[in-house]
Amino acid sequence: MVPGKRRDRLPVVVAGHVDHGKSTLVGRLVHDTGNMPEGRVEAIRAMCARRGRPFEWAFLTDALQGERDRAVTIDAAHIRLAAPSRDYLLIDAPGHREFLRNAVTGAARAEAGLLVVDAAEGVREQSRRHAFLLRLLGIRQIVAAISKADRVGYARERIEEVGAAVGRCLEAAGLSARRWVPVSARDGGNVAAPSPRMAWFRGPTLLDALEELEPAPPPDGLPLRLPVQDVYRRGGRRVLVGRVETGALRAGDEVLLSPSRRTARIAGFEAWPGPPPFSARAGDSAAFALDPPLPVERGELVCDPARPPRVGDRLRARLFWLGDGPARAGARYVLKLNAREVVAALESVEAVIDMDDFARRPADRVERGAVAEAVLRTDAPTAFDPYEDNPRTGRFALAQGVRIVGGGALTVAAPGPAP
Repeated sequence: MVPGKRRDRLPVVVAGHVDHGKSTLVGRLVHDTGNMPEGRVEAIRAMCARRGRPFEWAFLTDALQGERDRAVTIDAAHIRLAAPSRDYLLIDAPGHREFLRNAVTGAARAEAGLLVVDAAEGVREQSRRHAFLLRLLGIRQIVAAISKADRVGYARERIEEVGAAVGRCLEAAGLSARRWVPVSARDGGNVAAPSPRMAWFRGPTLLDALEELEPAPPPDGLPLRLPVQDVYRRGGRRVLVGRVETGALRAGDEVLLSPSRRTARIAGFEAWPGPPPFSARAGDSAAFALDPPLPVERGELVCDPARPPRVGDRLRARLFWLGDGPARAGARYVLKLNAREVVAALESVEAVIDMDDFARRPADRVERGAVAEAVLRTDAPTAFDPYEDNPRTGRFALAQGVRIVGGGALTVAAPGPAP
């Protein structure tokens, strides 16, 4: 790497059924790539000895005390890993059904997925559920790791059988694996170095398979989208503040405010302290004034007028339900979307996705942990992009009080008269 040159970073969510070895595999990968802090392994070995437990690579990544006590991942752990070609942010998502809210939160920022499936147990319920969640969150680049190869004696026939089943699972969810790699985190086989016990496998190591992944297209090339997070007054001027999610913004640009459908120009930027910039790009926070100085509220979307977002009050969505009780038609929630909050009713449940075969089943409610195709009706017109077009402005959450009870991706505006 050239000194001082900024390295690319690829966020990868590690998903899969509980106890299929996600955290163990991540811990081994971090260790075998030389990313483990000095003394960390020794400290974990000492902790395990004090508790009378065998050494667990998973403890290198499971930071919460409750995880060490129960030997499960509760929250999404974020692990940074430097590899030869770039850096990675590995997001270790929980596998237990009751921890899926944290899994969804953790996966939301990922650009690629690593699906871990136990060679002995094969594809299980949460394998399928997590595969569908990857699809729901728009993650298309998938590497599959057939873990715990040592449990099946590194048997080629069994590992290839599970590899084929993983392929069918991903295909049913509308995905495909770029690679599948048999690994043994216990002995490090095929994690960062080839395994002599699996000489029959001619593919890459897990690290090499990750290195083959491609970063997501830069959001600069997408249409301008800046959700207004707040409005201040400075020297008699209204100053809008927010973060550019996609596209770019320059002084003098004409912009569209949506859903109000008003237009204005960027009069100039503000900065505290220091001189103001002349532009802002995706990922930048910006403070700017409009000409004319239109009254603007939090949640308005500043957009490219040549490529506007969709606007509607009936929104078709792929919904993942996290509430304690089922979601039923007619129930009202707060829709959180692009810094905007608006009351929304679950108008109808069109289908629930069966996690066994991914078939659409008729339903009148959505149970906890289920995925549904549904229509939401908002109390006011709402600006958004279909998730397939712009993931950053097509993902939403549903709240009931202060609790997040659902989330998912918006697809299209459903036809129908305004309320």
